[in-house]
Amino acid sequence: MSQPKIEIYTKMFCGYCARAKQLLRQKGVSFEEYDITMGGPRQAEMQQRRPGATTVPQIFIDGEAIGGSDDLARLEREGRLDALLGL
Repeated sequence: MSQPKIEIYTKMFCGYCARAKQLLRQKGVSFEEYDITMGGPRQAEMQQRRPGATTVPQIFIDGEAIGGSDDLARLEREGRLDALLGL
C-alpha cells in the first residue's frame, strides 16, 4: 500500500503543530507542511478547504480534512491512524 498524501498547515511557535508533526514523524510518514504564520494564499487555501477553520494545525490525508492535533491523537488512541496513513 502506498503512503497517502499528508498535508499540514502550521504556524511558528505552535505547540499543537509541533505535537502533530512529531506524531507523524514517529509513524515514519512524510508530509507537506504549509506555514501560514504570515497569512497569505496558503491560509486562504486552508480556509477554503476547511471552511470555518481558524486554528492550526489543520491536517489533511489524501485531501480529507482530519482536523487538528487533538483529532490526530484521538485517531492514534482509537487505533485508526495507521490505516489512514497506509501503515
